[in-house]
Amino acid sequence: RRVHGKQWYQHRVHGELLRIQVQNLECNCVCFAPDGRSIVSGWSDGKIRAFGPQTGKLLYVVNDAHKTQGMKRVSGNLSGVTALAVSHDNSRLVSGGADSQVRVWKLGRESHTMEASMKEHKATVNDISLRQGDQQCVTASDDGSCIVWDLGRFMRSNIMYAQTYFRAVAYFADESQILTTGSDRKITYWDSYECSAIRELEGAKAGEINTLSISPTGETFVSGGVDKILKLWDYDEGAVHAIGLGHSGNITKARFAPDGATIVSVGDEGGIFIWKVS
Repeated sequence: RRVHGKQWYQHRVHGELLRIQVQNLECNCVCFAPDGRSIVSGWSDGKIRAFGPQTGKLLYVVNDAHKTQGMKRVSGNLSGVTALAVSHDNSRLVSGGADSQVRVWKLGRESHTMEASMKEHKATVNDISLRQGDQQCVTASDDGSCIVWDLGRFMRSNIMYAQTYFRAVAYFADESQILTTGSDRKITYWDSYECSAIRELEGAKAGEINTLSISPTGETFVSGGVDKILKLWDYDEGAVHAIGLGHSGNITKARFAPDGATIVSVGDEGGIFIWKVS
């Protein structure tokens, strides 16, 4: 059906292909490896688990990736592993946790070892975005900062501050800018080299914004949050071109497909919506 905008449709007929469950645990984050050979997930017990995308077979486990005990809970209601990103060459995994740590893991055929643990955040790490060359990443945290990390020296390269709980962060297509959003309902454009704010949009009239995703071409981006409205924005104009209504709960995550023609959104009511942009 058409949903409050030109040529934006919700697909209605989709069947479940695979279900992966770990008893008595919550999955906080999930992503596909760039080569498509594994689904990497972060769990409330502090472990990272990777599964086969067709069979659901457990491929590997990173034990004790992030702490779940012996720490002061400083933000949010999640525990364990809260953010993940796999490098474009599939050789590394970057994880963030409720323990405020950012960790880099070397992925091998038989073993998975930690290369570095970087602690500068003071609260839960909510999102991670990698640059194409895999030499830098940026992390968003509840502590009001987004940190750009040098993944060669494993140290902070730059930092962005705002009076907000940062929920999501993404590099623009040509990596000249960084887009962030969070609890202050603002969507902010940052210069990726100086980490200075360029532009600020009012992303919602009420409620936190939990997620954003930039299309592969960089022409549009999508946002969603507590107001239950999925919004499609023109990146340069900073204007909403279409909205999607359907979620009855808070939108927790939305992502463009690699071809840019489809958007998948999920909500805390358990709904999974697939939208077509044509």
